Formats: sequence, C-alpha cells, structure tokens
Amino acid sequence: MQPLLDWAASIPPLWGIAILTLLPALELRASIPYGLLTTDLPAWLVVTAAVAVNWLIAPLVYLVLRYLLRFLLRWRWFDRGWQRYSARVLARTERAVNSWGAWGLAVFIGIPLPGSGVYTGALGAYLLGMGFWRFMWVALVGVLIAAGLVTAVVLSGSEAFGWLVSRRAL
Repeated sequence: MQPLLDWAASIPPLWGIAILTLLPALELRASIPYGLLTTDLPAWLVVTAAVAVNWLIAPLVYLVLRYLLRFLLRWRWFDRGWQRYSARVLARTERAVNSWGAWGLAVFIGIPLPGSGVYTGALGAYLLGMGFWRFMWVALVGVLIAAGLVTAVVLSGSEAFGWLVSRRAL
C-alpha cells in the first residue's frame, strides 16, 4: 500500500483521489482517508471528488458489463471462473435485496467492507435484472452511505489520535 501512496503523492491531489477511487478493491474507502490525511485539500472537496468519481463507476460498469461478458465468456476458463464468482455475488446481493428491496443493495454498496462497493453492486444489479436508472439512484445512495461512514471514521480516528498525542505531551 505504501508504494501506491508514494506514487499518489507525486501527482496532483485530486488526481490521486480519483485514481484511488477508480481502483476496484479500494474505491472511496482508500481515497477519502488519503485525501483527508495526506493532502491539504478541504474535507468537503475530498469527499465530493471521491463521491463523484465513485458514482461515475456505476454506469460505466453496468453498461459495459453486457458487452464485456459477451466477449470474455467465449473462453472456457473465464466462463468457469465467471460462473463461480457471479454465483457468489448474486447470492450476496440477492440476500440484501430480498431483505430490504432496493435499499438492501444501497446498504450493500455503502458498507465499506472488502467485496462490497459500486463494482460488486453494479454486477449484482445487472445479475438481478435491476433497471439502469433505478440502479443509478441505488448506487448514489450507497456511495453516500459509504462516504459518510468512511469520513466519520477517518475524522474521528484522526481526532482521537490527535487527542492521544496531545495528552502524552502533557
């Protein structure tokens, strides 16, 4: 992770936030802490940039998925892996949607844990047959939930760390 942060520090801060947000395993779970803790940008700009880029992923993945799969499923090795992976994603997203409807997918996208997020949410929405515009609103709500949670954790954690350091200095 450190080489990635070193590289991100060598480019303009907003570009670093955008690039970290576009990485599937990281998304705004990494870009918000990076932006808040290592740049001099105001918090509102960091969060707004991360949310905008993360939400931009939703239509790209959802709309490109059909055409990309049509091409990639020609290879048997990919088809076997795809069947296993898509079955896991479908089971996880279907459980959330069956419990809470479209809000369930928003919560699935919004929980900042590995294996959730916009990429997986877009795949789940595609597999469930959710309409594009409905998914876009669900994705926005999910991204806002994730941004709120990550921002709160980072700000409370950095404040707690600052308080601990100031107490030790006494």
